[in-house]
Amino acid sequence: MKVLVVGAGGREHALVWKLHQSKMVKKIYSAPGNAGISQLGECVDIKLDDLKGLADFAQRKSLDLTVVGPELPLTLGIVDEFVKRGLKIFGPSKKAAEIEGSKAFAKEFMKKYHIPTASFKIFDDKDKALDFLSEAPFPLVVKADGLAGGKGCIPVENFSQAEDAIRKTMVEKIFKEAGSRIIVEDFLEGEEVTIMAFTDGKTIIPMFPSQDHKRIYDGDAGPNTGGMGAYAPTHFVDERLMKKIYDEVLEPTIFGLEREGRIFKGILYAGLMLTEIGPKVMEFNCRFGDPETQVVLPLLKNDLVEILFSVIEGELELESVKWKDAFAVCVILASAGYPGKYEKGKEIFGLAKVENDALIFHAGTKLENGKFKTDGGRVLGVTGVDSSLEKAGSKAYLAVDRIRFDGMQFRRDISRKGMKVKGRYF
Repeated sequence: MKVLVVGAGGREHALVWKLHQSKMVKKIYSAPGNAGISQLGECVDIKLDDLKGLADFAQRKSLDLTVVGPELPLTLGIVDEFVKRGLKIFGPSKKAAEIEGSKAFAKEFMKKYHIPTASFKIFDDKDKALDFLSEAPFPLVVKADGLAGGKGCIPVENFSQAEDAIRKTMVEKIFKEAGSRIIVEDFLEGEEVTIMAFTDGKTIIPMFPSQDHKRIYDGDAGPNTGGMGAYAPTHFVDERLMKKIYDEVLEPTIFGLEREGRIFKGILYAGLMLTEIGPKVMEFNCRFGDPETQVVLPLLKNDLVEILFSVIEGELELESVKWKDAFAVCVILASAGYPGKYEKGKEIFGLAKVENDALIFHAGTKLENGKFKTDGGRVLGVTGVDSSLEKAGSKAYLAVDRIRFDGMQFRRDISRKGMKVKGRYF
């Protein structure tokens, strides 16, 4: 079997790593891929938004399966293009992917189907937004409507901060056209949890719950990023709470999308806040999370290829998804300046010293003259897997301490919240 993985980040490296373990897979391509992925498969220089080019490549190579990592090609309609040509592809259609592509659509959808979320207002006029905020109680959250690489959510504690957030989003266009429309919603307090689920539009199978760390600095300080680390499973979600999330979030979302003529096949990602009155949805994504994938896939016992085909063929109910009795912790190593401006081309040292002790998932890397160099904001994901959360975290950080590149920054508190709570999920 020949497989194409679309994307270039740590999530895609984790997907390639897991697919490479399947006895059914003989050849893996990645577009555009990265230096780490190139060690397991062949990277091809096709851009994420070149849907025709990707489909042409899949036809030319007679590929058996394409797996889409990032949200951009999904929201542009890559699945529709492949299906039209009779090509097998894993992911939701363009209409179904709007659950991530437009936060305004997602919020209105949740309101219609009584899915718990924060109260909100939608604005495409900055003056009307400012008028509303001048009398609104704080704290609040200002969100760009479209895709913003996980950075389009700005918490504000007063009118001055809100005014600044709206100026940057709607006037200065720091998120480009994604900020032409905004959502202002109540600030939710509690523990954040990510629930990803396999679904074929009928059957829903949740994965281990995980916890992402969005802020750049320890203690959840500083600006939002695409994610600075994650761990799984979390202690905050027991079986009773998982059933509540399934009944009140996952099931009504999948069935609601079906009623809207948007049958969802792929990965439904629910970013939740566990508030005092129950779980509330902060965001939906239409694909594997990053860095959550780097901790969830190492805990999956099944052959991933079998699950993906079951989703595509609408036969997920036949799958028995099983998980390892273990924990995983992923620490992201980022370039200096990230999530703002950063330099590229810094040589990465120490990777050979840790390859047997932890999993190294490349994100923003390139290979030049046999040397790995930085090529993005988030550079590497270092994942430790062990029998306890504490051991998994120690394994990850021991590996991190052997790796270096100029300006390397990372958080030292990934999974610390989880270690404060006894017990476990499943």
